[in-house]
Amino acid sequence: MRDLTALMDTAVRDAIAFLRTTDMDAAADLTELRRVHLTRPGVVVVGETKRGKSSLVNALLGVPGLSPVDAAVTTAAYLGFVPGPAFSARAWLPEGGEPVPVDDLADWATGKRRARRIEVTHPAPLLQYLSLLDTPGAGGLDPVHATVALDAVRRGTALLFVADASAPLSQPELQFLAQAAERVDAVVFALTKIDAYPQWRRIADDNRDLLRAHAPRFAAAPWFPVSARLAELALAADGARQTALADASKIPDLQHALIELAGRGHQLQLANVLRAARGELGRLQTQAEAKVQAATADPARQAQLRADRAELAASKRTESRQWALLLSAEVQRARVETVGALRSRVADLQQDLSARVDKMRGDQLTKLPDDVDTHLQAVAADLSERLETTFAQVAEAVLAKAFDDTERDAVLGKLNATLRHALAATPPRDGSGDNLLIALSAGGIAFMAGRGAALGMSVLGAAGGLLIPVAGIGLGLAAGGYVLYRRRVHTDRQHARGWLRDVLTEARAALADEITVRFTDLQYALSVALDDATQRRLRDLDAQIADIDAAAAEDTAGRARRRAAAQQELDSVRVRVRQADEALLRARALTPAPLDDER
Repeated sequence: MRDLTALMDTAVRDAIAFLRTTDMDAAADLTELRRVHLTRPGVVVVGETKRGKSSLVNALLGVPGLSPVDAAVTTAAYLGFVPGPAFSARAWLPEGGEPVPVDDLADWATGKRRARRIEVTHPAPLLQYLSLLDTPGAGGLDPVHATVALDAVRRGTALLFVADASAPLSQPELQFLAQAAERVDAVVFALTKIDAYPQWRRIADDNRDLLRAHAPRFAAAPWFPVSARLAELALAADGARQTALADASKIPDLQHALIELAGRGHQLQLANVLRAARGELGRLQTQAEAKVQAATADPARQAQLRADRAELAASKRTESRQWALLLSAEVQRARVETVGALRSRVADLQQDLSARVDKMRGDQLTKLPDDVDTHLQAVAADLSERLETTFAQVAEAVLAKAFDDTERDAVLGKLNATLRHALAATPPRDGSGDNLLIALSAGGIAFMAGRGAALGMSVLGAAGGLLIPVAGIGLGLAAGGYVLYRRRVHTDRQHARGWLRDVLTEARAALADEITVRFTDLQYALSVALDDATQRRLRDLDAQIADIDAAAAEDTAGRARRRAAAQQELDSVRVRVRQADEALLRARALTPAPLDDER
């Protein structure tokens, strides 16, 4: 595994170093891609309520009580555990982010102060290799909470799914895993509480059978039977007893597996960068081959290139407006469809929640904001995924009209960089900080891979093809309405219905505004990519014609020297291409075969 990491890292570094001598723009884009993608791997922890999820997180980190484990309450916020020299915490609230006293972490995490996400910094050894995200336990894996959890899963490196040894996997758990199978390749299962249930081996076998029937992608995934209680006892023991308890808890085995998985995620991220580099090297190889051919000063080749250039220049003048109109029409159509789908979704949500309000009484109404907030998180997560798929379809429709397959791959690489830079350079819109909660995916980058298939690039990497970044939409309940409702605890149903209507209207408007901005970014980036690709093609043709003219002006010896120099350049590119291909061939073993390819 380490040899493969070194092989790919060397191939990436060599490709970037070579590109710096030939194409500084391409080298800069790849350097940025490498910087963005080679981040700390993240493992998302998911499980039904009362399965021992938070206790397991504490055992893995070796810090009892760090994540709240009281059976009477469940975690109400995402708890992200990241490395740092000291124990500290920070929460994201409707009013903004603020530090959390570590002694009060349990109160914050269990919802006494409403926080969307809490980041905990700690020097635990495991965090030197990866970060952990403990998803909210409130609501378990009901459809709404499952949607939010799945959004977190596809933005992580791997999934750690927690079940316990009391009974086989439940129907909600199996439904969640069936959906997760479409979004993440890497999953590890933990079977908790083995010290309390002697029949855990039979339960583990039953779970494997259930996975084969309901989520076959995960049927061969590893199961780790563990006991967080024994691990905690080991921390308080000494000598041989400590070793015995730690071995009996089996927590070290799971820790080692997660560290290995984290390394695998790093390799897959390296492979993504290397695929992009391979595309640039392929383009340079084509140019080098053209230089070798130009050194022969073939008049027929020169005439053909001049004709190609004239045709391309003419089409640029005549078809540019057609491309622009097609692009505008596709973007407008997709935007209207997406906004319409959002309107219908929010209307259905308002009808459903209004019906619930009619059945609520007294103190039940005080929990309404939390319920609305969770539903809006699910709406935002679904919308983000829909945008990814829609963007891929728009790009495919527009680029297929303008370029052949080879040219389109080069255009998509440039488009990828353009959108990344556009998103990074876009300042926050007025009021966004005041009106919207910061959710888990806020500010994150999601990517699309393949022809319309949405994959989290940070999950296990894309297989090549379309790689168009879309900023993750993480919008929740309008903060102003949330704070107003919580400040004056209401138990009146009429007021609750009015508040619900106003908040959903505000949230729908905010999400519709996000949709418009995202499509504007896409239209701009596609327009720039189309123009840039045409200009680059014209420059390449001019360069080839100039090479033939220069070769024709030389004598036989001069043309021989020119051809030798061009051949040397071609050989040098081919060495880098071969190096990248060999590393990518070995990297194929990292990614499990898609479900449709399994036999």
